[in-house]
Amino acid sequence: MRTSRHRTSSPWTALGVLATALLMTVLDGSIVTVAMPAIQADLGFSPAGLSWVVNAYLIAFGALLLLAGRLGDLLGRKRMFLAGTGVFTAASLLAGVAASPAVLIAARFLQGVGSAMASAVSLGILVTLFTEPRERAKAIAVFSFTGAAGASIGQVAGGLLTDALSWNWIFFINLPIGIAALLLALPALPADRPAEARGGADVIGALLVTSGLTAGIYAVVTIGEYGAGSAHTLGLGALALALLAGFLVRQATAARPLMPLRILRSPAVAGANLVQMLMVAALFSFQILVALYLQKVLGYGAAETGLAMLPAAVVIGAVSLGLSARLIARFGERNVLLTGLVLLVGVLGLLARVPVRASYAVDLLPVMLLAAGFGLALPALTGLAMSGAREEDAGLASGLFNTTQQIGMALGVAVLSTLAASRTESLAAAGRPTAEALTGGYHLAFAVGAGLLVAAVAVAFALLRKPQATPGPEPEAEPQQPTARPHRAHLTS
Repeated sequence: MRTSRHRTSSPWTALGVLATALLMTVLDGSIVTVAMPAIQADLGFSPAGLSWVVNAYLIAFGALLLLAGRLGDLLGRKRMFLAGTGVFTAASLLAGVAASPAVLIAARFLQGVGSAMASAVSLGILVTLFTEPRERAKAIAVFSFTGAAGASIGQVAGGLLTDALSWNWIFFINLPIGIAALLLALPALPADRPAEARGGADVIGALLVTSGLTAGIYAVVTIGEYGAGSAHTLGLGALALALLAGFLVRQATAARPLMPLRILRSPAVAGANLVQMLMVAALFSFQILVALYLQKVLGYGAAETGLAMLPAAVVIGAVSLGLSARLIARFGERNVLLTGLVLLVGVLGLLARVPVRASYAVDLLPVMLLAAGFGLALPALTGLAMSGAREEDAGLASGLFNTTQQIGMALGVAVLSTLAASRTESLAAAGRPTAEALTGGYHLAFAVGAGLLVAAVAVAFALLRKPQATPGPEPEAEPQQPTARPHRAHLTS
């Protein structure tokens, strides 16, 4: 790949642009969930139709990440980032002025398209900007913290904006952020135009993977409506598997594949993506079901719920920004990842025993503090996932990492929420009070989530055997070398 050797700003300025765009998309995802009741009342959504405010975004985002990442490698990651940020910002304006369910759902779909385009190449840009292992670890820590902070800020801001103004403003807030990101990205991000673009892309492979992921994610997000064993779910699931199998066959035989299968031969890449899928699926129960428990069982309001979960964001941020890079440099990414995962097992293990009449200080605050494990696990996992990719595959590796994240999220939503609802219905039918039945359902989901994290620990221990960083003393600030270039054949980590 040919990248521009002249940069108009430092890599840290470019990181600020990437983090700003990430903040906007993550903020949007969490802020919408809080405003759903107001959206339903104002636009007249049916209960089933309301779910498509989330589903339309998830389907577009999850299905297009892999394609967008590869197209970023072929056509230029900066171009893909700028186009995606522009589409997301314009779609946010459309969502804010929507006066009917159809317009809002269409706008949310376009938001998913734009978010996929920008998010798919962000990590690819980051790892080519920061080639020195210690600096890259710091940059990934900042990037990871931004995602965690955006989710928590969105929960608080969603309640405040909806109560003080209207639900429309949860979308309008994206406009100044998106415009600022576009204006800053033009000079800050390095220009790149890979030579491979002349050879074209694998159109058949693109159609197979996009349609396969679309069918699979659609099947998962509609399990609650149709049931896991329904013909609808099983039929779409079988179709998705067939399309994705066809995609893999195509990639093994195509002259210029969309996803060269060499990327999966790296134990770091394959193992990190599998660990992430398990981890994200498990942590859905923390991110969403804890909020439901606080509101439906303990009677918290929307803003109170966001504030109750704020300590988790604070400790995640403190660990991500203050400790993770140093610990990774000293002990290696694998060891830091394993430590973080063990802490997260503790989070869901404690939640599986949370009482109906819980005390926040005694029963929930320790859980929020143990969430620091996420601040250890995510930066280490991100570094591992990007470490085995060649420079020309960085966008693809970034898109793959984001795709497995979305698949894990969709599986977590479908499986854990279905288990919780089924257990709650069973307890309610047995005559248990509503709060006790709800808590019993959440307990089951938390326990299954803890099991998924144990499986993630086992996968990380088995597949990620070689630490990606050499143990040594804690890093000190070093002079930035913006002209450094990664090795053509491999990105070091």
